[in-house]
Amino acid sequence: MLDEFADGIWLANGTEVVAAMGFHYPTRMVVVRLTDGALWVWSPVALSQDIRAAVDAIGPVGYLVAPNHLHHVFLADWAEAYPQAELWAAPGLAEKRGDLAFAGTLGNDPAPPWSDVIEQVVIPGNRITTEVVFYHIPSRTVLFCDLLQQLPVGWFKGWRAIVARLDGMIGLEPSVPKKFRVAFSDKDAARAAVRRILGWSPKAVVVAHGAPVTTDGTAVLERAFAWLRPRK
Repeated sequence: MLDEFADGIWLANGTEVVAAMGFHYPTRMVVVRLTDGALWVWSPVALSQDIRAAVDAIGPVGYLVAPNHLHHVFLADWAEAYPQAELWAAPGLAEKRGDLAFAGTLGNDPAPPWSDVIEQVVIPGNRITTEVVFYHIPSRTVLFCDLLQQLPVGWFKGWRAIVARLDGMIGLEPSVPKKFRVAFSDKDAARAAVRRILGWSPKAVVVAHGAPVTTDGTAVLERAFAWLRPRK
């Protein structure tokens, strides 16, 4: 249920979720082992017995992280299963999920428990959602939630397939769907965030909705954000 992506970082695919207008998406979470052995769980998927057993086999869950205000559906189940874990919310999520007790809101600086292993940056100014992008330093892996997507040809059927193709959700490598591009109200702030991400020189790119990129991650991101024309 957990595939080791690199030393200290694992991926797990979850069940599909259905979003607005019947669009269904694959789901993926990332588990990182921190220096003290605690596990940092990014975008938790549906918690099955198999996934829980696989996670418990590699360490104690210390942190549950929602990278934007859309990826919260399974947080309550994880919080109940791991009451000792801290919940961390992307901007806007704490107001949406008043039923959950969050330890803090994610910003441009990583929290001390994971600052030696993980970098992060907020990509602001998007009317759909504010996303926090993370970077696993040891493996040079960057984590994107919804701002980058890559679904295979044939994933959607009928009119949804046409919409997905026109939106840019379907392609040979991850890209920013057009609905997110037009939703940016502050492109200068977004450029600054992307410039910082490119400065990490990532090797790999992991997205919640699409296949992981294992090589040439920086070049992939440069192409994905070419429309934004980040300034050097």
